Amino acid sequence: MELIIIGLGKMGGNLAQQAVDKGITVYGKARSQKPELEKYGVHVFLDYKSLFNELSKPRVVYLSLPAGKIIDQVISEITPFLEEGDVILDGGNSFYQDSIRRESELEAKGIYFCDTGTSGGWEGARYGACFMVGGKKEGVQIAEPILKKLAVENGYVHTGAPGTGHFVKLVHNGIEFGMLQAIGEGVSLLTASGFKLDLQKIFLNWSNGSVIRSWLVELMEKGLREKKLSDIESYIEDTGEVNWLVQDAINKEIPTPVISISITELMRAREMSDSDTYRAIAMMRHGFGGHPFGKSDYISNERKTSRLAPL
Repeated sequence: MELIIIGLGKMGGNLAQQAVDKGITVYGKARSQKPELEKYGVHVFLDYKSLFNELSKPRVVYLSLPAGKIIDQVISEITPFLEEGDVILDGGNSFYQDSIRRESELEAKGIYFCDTGTSGGWEGARYGACFMVGGKKEGVQIAEPILKKLAVENGYVHTGAPGTGHFVKLVHNGIEFGMLQAIGEGVSLLTASGFKLDLQKIFLNWSNGSVIRSWLVELMEKGLREKKLSDIESYIEDTGEVNWLVQDAINKEIPTPVISISITELMRAREMSDSDTYRAIAMMRHGFGGHPFGKSDYISNERKTSRLAPL
């Protein structure tokens, strides 16, 4: 098995290491050398020509890149090196309508494009991810053996037609935001209760046997072990994809009050300076995705530029 990964940042780098662990030969494309990954066994290239000359066919290319114009740019750069039957997997949070358009354009060239919603954060990338894959059956079948090796048990699904993988991931992210908001509000209730409560022990308790046990509750407990809640800045950046989901729901006249309010609350987090709810959300987001504490001009810009197609 061979896999090309373009983008060897936190997600792509961890996915590459997991693939090596599972016997997959990994060829990576990065802007600069990655000595730690090369030492691990990843073959890192700085140019596409050298990279694509190395692989047997059909080739499977996983894009671990931010959503937006960079996806089209990279597809344009690698297409001259691809041949009929090769597969591109977009593992980022691209807007599903952008994915449908990209699949149609590549299909005309005989290249398969699969929108590959990827969940589990950097830890999932390193030890076993969750993949939601949309695309033509023929292309999906080529990439499926690799994706199943990189997924946790039952963590792989072919969702259906082109666009469905990223649409399902979009709904997943909306649910995630609602869950984060509920847990964050619970933290605020606990800290303002007037009781002397040990939040870390409470979240440890909730992680074991309770109805609300979940990875997010576990991340909250882990975060409280490592940091004081009061040390966390209550300013939360997000890349904006759940905004698309709410707009899509309005267009389809589907009520989504919890998800809609969670988005409004994230906007409020960027205006308020003191909130245990937002500190808790920031702590969990950092835990599963390495999201930064406080402001980030890069993420703020991504929120405005990552969707290309209109709703």
